[in-house]
Amino acid sequence: MDDPTHTPGPGRPPGEQPEPPGPPRSTPAPCDPVAAALGNASLLGIGYLLLGHRRLAALAALGTVFLLGLTASAAAAWCEAVLLLWWTAGTSHGWFLARRRARHAVRRGQRVGTLTVTVAVLLSAVLLRVDAYGIEDRVREAREGGDCEAAVAAQGEVWFGHRVAGGPAVQPGDAVVAACHRLERAADTLAAGRSGSTEDLERGFGILAHVLEEPGNGQTVRTVLDAFLGGLPTEDACATATVAGWLREREPTGDVLDRSAETAGRTEPAALLGCGDDLMNGDKWQRARVRYQQLLDTYPDDARTERARGGVRKATLAIELEEVGRLVADTHSASSGYCDAPAKYSGAPPHRKGLNRALFLGDSEYTGKLPDGWRTSDPAQAALVVCADTAENGDAVETCYYENKRHERLPHEVTFRKVRIPLKVYALRTGERVDPREVQISGTSCPRTLLYEYRIGYDFGPGGDEFVSTTTSGIRDAFTPVVKR
Repeated sequence: MDDPTHTPGPGRPPGEQPEPPGPPRSTPAPCDPVAAALGNASLLGIGYLLLGHRRLAALAALGTVFLLGLTASAAAAWCEAVLLLWWTAGTSHGWFLARRRARHAVRRGQRVGTLTVTVAVLLSAVLLRVDAYGIEDRVREAREGGDCEAAVAAQGEVWFGHRVAGGPAVQPGDAVVAACHRLERAADTLAAGRSGSTEDLERGFGILAHVLEEPGNGQTVRTVLDAFLGGLPTEDACATATVAGWLREREPTGDVLDRSAETAGRTEPAALLGCGDDLMNGDKWQRARVRYQQLLDTYPDDARTERARGGVRKATLAIELEEVGRLVADTHSASSGYCDAPAKYSGAPPHRKGLNRALFLGDSEYTGKLPDGWRTSDPAQAALVVCADTAENGDAVETCYYENKRHERLPHEVTFRKVRIPLKVYALRTGERVDPREVQISGTSCPRTLLYEYRIGYDFGPGGDEFVSTTTSGIRDAFTPVVKR
């Protein structure tokens, strides 16, 4: 049944139903430009959220995060300038977007909320920036005072917020901390160098020199250097002598490191003398003499020079005595060891008038029968070194005629001769050869019976020359001119 009240519209066929009406178009809510601007001034994109632009809000937040990270890592003024432009652009954009809306309204709640957030953000940034400059001041003061420990502790208070709000302020502190860490490594290396390691000294001073090239590190380098120099001298005199010698010979650089030369002059003389004494006590005479001589050559006016001269003399005597002892130990005949290459021992008793005790080397067949008072086995007690060679035929004493009882038709003439012993006699104090060059030992000759060794096919009696029969007194008489002047 048709609706009598319905009248078809123009152009609509009779009987056709009209289209249902669509949903009413929404009208944008009134906005507050001030709230939008304040919201974006927080750098969090809150103004875009108030305007309903969620994508813009997300982009604003991501952009802020990126710029904050860049500012914290780069710590450069241009990054802060970019961040300020980003803040200005976001605030202005929020204001203009809101102003384009047809309807405006004052939203006190939004204004208070956005103002609170923005003020909190900006106030935090200001406070962090002020704190960053305060930290930078403390780091600078600590470095100027040479206190690396305080500088590192102050810089340790820096966190991400400080780097965002005041990156350029705290960034120099990172360089200070890096320099302090290098100085700490230099201090450890120099401490190891106190043991006498010149390699560690080279490395330690090299680190100090490189840190000193960076402006502002003079006092911190001085502190490390003073701590190292203050540890000298050490208990080890030889290590101290090595360190002081290295410091003295170091090439001057015209900076604070040259102060080490003063410490060398203060510590080296006593260290050289003490090192020489320690080496002498350890029977290291060659090295001891070198240390004593260094003191004499480098510090001739030092009060310790007389003791050093005594040390040189003592070390020299010990070296000479050691060499004589070695040569004596290597002597097995009159042509080996000391007898072949004599050496002097300046501490030996002088070769003087009267009895001179001797060190007898070589063939001991006859010298072994000399009185004990003439002999010594200690080179330090000997005035002479007597090298006895193998006995030879000496002057003829008497010729006798002997009959061979085994072969009666073979008589034999035998000439009895003194026992001649070639000698090399040296004055131990000088190592020079002295007379006599030989001795001849007398004895009895022409015994009634002469025993000999018979060897079939070779001989039938004694040789033509025979030694006289020696006695202990005869041997002593022969050697008396050797040991007595």
